Amino acid sequence: MGTDRAGRRSAETAAPAASLPPTPFPVQLQPRLTLLYHFCRLQMPTIALDMTVCQRHLQRTFGVFVAKPGVDATWTHYLDNLYPIDWFLTAACLEGIERAWETLFAARAGRSDCLLMDALRARAARLYPRDEEKQDSAVNEFWGHLIIAEHDGSMPVLQRYDGQRPLVPWLIRVFQNWHISQLRRRAGTQALPEDDLALPLPELDGDPRWHEAFCLAAHECLSGLKDAELMILGLRLRYRLSQREVAAVLGKHEGNLSRQTDQLRDKCLEFISERLLDQGWTGGDLSVYVRTEMPGVLLDDPRLSVDRLAALLSAAGKSLPQDRKE
Repeated sequence: MGTDRAGRRSAETAAPAASLPPTPFPVQLQPRLTLLYHFCRLQMPTIALDMTVCQRHLQRTFGVFVAKPGVDATWTHYLDNLYPIDWFLTAACLEGIERAWETLFAARAGRSDCLLMDALRARAARLYPRDEEKQDSAVNEFWGHLIIAEHDGSMPVLQRYDGQRPLVPWLIRVFQNWHISQLRRRAGTQALPEDDLALPLPELDGDPRWHEAFCLAAHECLSGLKDAELMILGLRLRYRLSQREVAAVLGKHEGNLSRQTDQLRDKCLEFISERLLDQGWTGGDLSVYVRTEMPGVLLDDPRLSVDRLAALLSAAGKSLPQDRKE
């Protein structure tokens, strides 16, 4: 972790980038701010952040939140949905407090209870298979961008965090989206919009068990797909080919491929919906959640790995375009 700590030290000593102008905190909510501050200090007693600094960061993160379209831009709603410990830790990291950075490095990610650093390295391994140097640099660069803006006019990653979702899953999603954006740019396709890095993640009824149930159902659905369907998914998701490019690789008419893709999407949605309904799901439409979360879940499955897709294409007598080969 030597290089990671070095990256952290350089980030701590860098001057904070410009952020959104602070939004005044209502005087009538001052008792609530006091309660929030003392709760965070009790939970994280080794991180010394004074009340004035906390109020400044609360005003700043509220400004980040209300700048997004379609949100309830009231202080009451914001505080009701705040993740206080994650918000407090982020503020302390932005203030350069070493204990805060140590806590962030030691944060746990996901049901496997692995370290955040290990989770980021696992994502990098999937994004850049068989390229250990790129995997290492991807993680190290990301840590630097937590507090140093990637380019003029942008905000450091931690300054985009609004406190309205768990910090660690959000950081993992930002990392993945940022590198997918880089890969798309390198392939000559449109990159993810900058705002996409800070959009709130959809939640399944606010209960973590539904996300786990969703992941299990998605992997089960994938296990039942035919090789031809796996190739379509893999070419679209793993190699980011357009529908026209996939049709050319598979030797299909683009219209026929479009119908197959629609049928595949509907098949997955129906399968996952049935599994969740069988387990007692009584929430709303799952289609938005499936569209958002399904790609990440599928890319984690070994059946869509680079080696597995190469074997499927070879068995079918197909091959990738020359510029997409490893």
